[in-house]
Amino acid sequence: MAKLPVVSIDGKPVRDLELPDEIFATALNSHLIQEAVVAYQAAGRAGTHATKNRSDVRGGGKKPWKQKKTGRSRHGSIRSPLWRGGGTVFGPKPHEYGYAFPRRKRQGALRAALSEKIREGRLLVVDALTLPQPKTRDLTRALEGLGIKGSALLVDEPVERNVELSSRNLPKVKATLASALNIVDLLAHETIVLTAKAAGRVAEVLAS
Repeated sequence: MAKLPVVSIDGKPVRDLELPDEIFATALNSHLIQEAVVAYQAAGRAGTHATKNRSDVRGGGKKPWKQKKTGRSRHGSIRSPLWRGGGTVFGPKPHEYGYAFPRRKRQGALRAALSEKIREGRLLVVDALTLPQPKTRDLTRALEGLGIKGSALLVDEPVERNVELSSRNLPKVKATLASALNIVDLLAHETIVLTAKAAGRVAEVLAS
């Protein structure tokens, strides 16, 4: 079992927390993590880009000139792709970029990323994440007390309302649910702060 120290929000040690090795002490799998990132970002693409083909462009209903005996090439519409202002041939159309990514691979990538954060000393477990009032200044002081200077991902289950509101004004800090943890957030933040309850919830989700 992986053993991590649990500290208070002031940075004082409280107790030790034992976590399963199969979740928090797995080997690094860079290729699997890369696959999970690509799948996550592909699912987030809007896919709303579009161009107009000859049937979508306004006008062009009348044949520009008669078929024969004009000395010019035959044309049926001024909105043909051959004409300036005409439609686009095989242009992009709205479609989904997401694809099915196996749940076990997604969970394996999360386990590998969390384990690497622990090995790098960039995962903290706190007893609880609470604030007396929704003040960004109070959250900043709490993070400084924990020794966090860069970006941070605050994970709880559920997220305390004051912490959620206080983190909104900090561009490098994000609060999220343990059940909504994703690979991009894990990699985008330098330090991961888990509550003891959230750590148990993460272990439960990733073990299933």
